Amino acid sequence: MTSRTSILPQRRLLAVAAALFVSGLSAGTASAEDAPAPTGSTTTSTSTTREAPVAVCPLGSFVCAPRPINFNMCRPNAMLDFYDPTITKDTTLRDTAVTNTNSISVESPEPNVYHMQGGVRLERADQLLRADDVHYNSDTTAYDAKGNVRYQEAGMLLSADHLSGTTTPNQGEADNVRYQLLESRGNGIAAHGTLLDPMHSRMLRATYSTCDVGAHMWEFRGKDIYLNKDTGVGTARSATMRFKNIPFMYLPYFTFPLDDRRKSGVLYPTFGSSSNSGMYLGVPYYFNLAPNYDATVEPRYYSDRGFMAAGEFRYLFPRTNGSIDLEYMPHDKGPDEDISGTSDRDGSKQRYLLKFANSTAIAPGWSLLTGINRASDNQYFRDFSNDLFGAATGILSSSMYLYGNGKYWSASIGADAYQNVDAGLPNYVAPYKRWPRATFGYNYPINKWLTAGISTEAVAFRKTDKAPGQIDGNRLDLYPYLSADFGGPSWFVRPKLSYRYTAYQLDNDYAQVGYTQRDPTRSLPIASVDAGLIFDRQTNLFGSSYTQTLEPRLYYLYVPYRNQNNQPLFDTNQMSFDFWQLFTTNRFSGADRQMDANNITAAVTTRLLDDTGVERVSASVGQIRYLTDQRVQLPGVPVTDYSGSDYIAQFSVQLNDRWRMNTSYQWNPNTNKQGVFDEQGNVVYQGHDTDLATVQVQRRIKGDGILNFSYRYRRNVMEQFDTSVVYPVSERWRALARWVFARRDVLPNQYGQQVFTFSHRTLEAAAGVEYDSCCVAFRLLGRHYVRDYTRSTTNAIMFEVEFKGLGSLSPQTGTYLRRAILGYQ
Repeated sequence: MTSRTSILPQRRLLAVAAALFVSGLSAGTASAEDAPAPTGSTTTSTSTTREAPVAVCPLGSFVCAPRPINFNMCRPNAMLDFYDPTITKDTTLRDTAVTNTNSISVESPEPNVYHMQGGVRLERADQLLRADDVHYNSDTTAYDAKGNVRYQEAGMLLSADHLSGTTTPNQGEADNVRYQLLESRGNGIAAHGTLLDPMHSRMLRATYSTCDVGAHMWEFRGKDIYLNKDTGVGTARSATMRFKNIPFMYLPYFTFPLDDRRKSGVLYPTFGSSSNSGMYLGVPYYFNLAPNYDATVEPRYYSDRGFMAAGEFRYLFPRTNGSIDLEYMPHDKGPDEDISGTSDRDGSKQRYLLKFANSTAIAPGWSLLTGINRASDNQYFRDFSNDLFGAATGILSSSMYLYGNGKYWSASIGADAYQNVDAGLPNYVAPYKRWPRATFGYNYPINKWLTAGISTEAVAFRKTDKAPGQIDGNRLDLYPYLSADFGGPSWFVRPKLSYRYTAYQLDNDYAQVGYTQRDPTRSLPIASVDAGLIFDRQTNLFGSSYTQTLEPRLYYLYVPYRNQNNQPLFDTNQMSFDFWQLFTTNRFSGADRQMDANNITAAVTTRLLDDTGVERVSASVGQIRYLTDQRVQLPGVPVTDYSGSDYIAQFSVQLNDRWRMNTSYQWNPNTNKQGVFDEQGNVVYQGHDTDLATVQVQRRIKGDGILNFSYRYRRNVMEQFDTSVVYPVSERWRALARWVFARRDVLPNQYGQQVFTFSHRTLEAAAGVEYDSCCVAFRLLGRHYVRDYTRSTTNAIMFEVEFKGLGSLSPQTGTYLRRAILGYQ
């Protein structure tokens, strides 16, 4: 028989009925917080092209962003075999399109009743239905399709042995269903499916997975799966989660999202172990309370310490947003290991950690920012640092500030508080509380080259646990200035004149701690001139053209001497000497010390810029020449009598995107180096020595792999090697490792004069593996690390698994690795 084409009535035809049925199956799964992005590029094309490779993190990035979920490991054509790529994906054409039918034969035994047989094909816009045998009644809108039923639309594919129902009302029944969601890769089977209406459907004895069709590494199976597109939530009863067809989780009632909307439900557990808390398990539950606020409650169990309740509440309103995190253990059954005699638990069994962050817009230009972080004791992070990086926390800071700003001004008023949480240090190491603190800054451009301004700060310093010689007090710091900026494309001259006035009001017991005045003051002028030239030329190197620059620079600074020995040290320390310090007005942080200076800095920099302006090579060298001795020093440090600072050299090179190198070097040209002490507290005299040296090399290996090596040396302080690698063993496997080895590691005692020296020891070692496949990824990581100031060590192990499209069990390892291995994604 010859084929015959006919046009059926346009109103709610069989293709529409099938479309309404399968629209109820468009379910995806994700965690409550992370819905998978559409990945249609791997499932809507029959070509062998996979998704575009994930962009690698640029070399030199301090922390790389997490890699997005991708399905690059999946088979390019892993879909139901009847997919037709020539069908349009424009769903807006349905309302006006007619239904074209093809079949080997068509009969109409009575009016408005059609019976099509043999290769039946019904096509309307993006909808295509194929079957061996189809009955359709245009009066009752009843349809019946059987024999190799296949349906396709822009969002999904579906096949069944039998499909029947009506289009008015929109109801349908299907037997032996196979389906695939083209936008979210979700696919599965069901023994029977029922369309209740266009937004609600039910499947019996059904499965769901984002793995390749016919090759499910993981899937969940439900006796009864109900899909509600109105709420975006799917419900499975008597559900089991399976890996390699082995059930590992059973839930009598299980919900999952059908789209990007958040929903309440159980999130996936975290588990691992550490030396201080034993094995632990946490099972969080997410509450979608409202569109603009939600909560997560997580009961945890530590085998060595007991039960803990943790929770997070997040909120977002038009003028304020923030979060509250709380961890609370009512009874810690573990010991209080006060190894260094610094614990402040005092036998308490109650342990907690509070974190509160809030940002509120009060008025135009004014905002209130709050961050509160508080632990029950200074041993908390040692005992509960299960996330592999919490143990590195030494100080918890809390603050609340009201900020304001205008066209030329800025202001703030608030308070800062600090808590020591390093288990190996006494609490007096915590900085002073700044309670309260106020700042005001004004920067007014008088004309295009002249600017006037002022920086002010008023602080009340308070401390509960004081070290010997410490005292509470208030400080006012006023810093007006006048600066000019002259220059052109190849030169600049920037003179600046400042005046600094600092006043104190100390507590009444100032004399008992060695101060002769309760209200000492300091005032002095500060003058500087910064000038430089910029030469450039075209050059060729390694067969490529570059722009080479030569940038000599001179900086003169004059600050008269003022005796500041009667001023306390509230928030001031000497900053590390580096290239930036060659051009600064003060080598001390904070306002308690202002250095005296009659200095000239000479430096030169050369760069190679490629044709796009990217800096490929940079080299700098410079030194400060002291025309007079530096008399202002921290307590216990004598006046310097040398004529020049260390020579500082820096060099960096990155000729392509596969490797880069940075190095810095400081050499002491002087005959002695004062202020350094040996183990008996005696001054050590040194000369013509290396004070600091660093080398860092980064190399991309095999696509997304990375190799890092760094060497850090500071005289009489440390000498360390830090090596890390992410090595792609194969397309699916990556090996991870980091090793930090100290040839010398020096710790000053509480008085800062004697030293404790550790040598030839491992400070940190981590090793693990990653596996990535089409729909499953996992990571196993172990870590040995220093847990506190005493250099005592501990061990931790973490396992993380990710069912792509369903969520991750534990994201902590990824966070740690992005911080520990530069370039890791």
